[in-house]
Amino acid sequence: MNQPLHSDESTPADAQSAGGEALTKAQLAELLYEQIGFNKRESKDIVDAFFDVISSRLIQGEDVKLSGFGNFQIRTKAPRPGRNPRTGEPVAIEARRVVTFHASPKLKDAVDAGAGGGA
Repeated sequence: MNQPLHSDESTPADAQSAGGEALTKAQLAELLYEQIGFNKRESKDIVDAFFDVISSRLIQGEDVKLSGFGNFQIRTKAPRPGRNPRTGEPVAIEARRVVTFHASPKLKDAVDAGAGGGA
């Protein structure tokens, strides 16, 4: 029952690497159902709760650090002058908060190795 959520077998997550669609929350829930053994409702609730916690922490202005995966950080961008691309007219861009993601070295290495890199 304590199997990793990744394996050498084909999974819904393989759709992206095969040129298909991106991995969805529904596919993550399906992986929990298939590989861990939770029922489908529990799997969906776990995935939803995971993303709810991450979202709420970011909304509160806190960083989210997932060991071996990466860090989500809130960055405050200062107001700055901009330009309307259609008209060329100057426009003031207001200050705002944005979420940034920085992949961990472990994730970067795994992605690079999976892309046939590393040589």
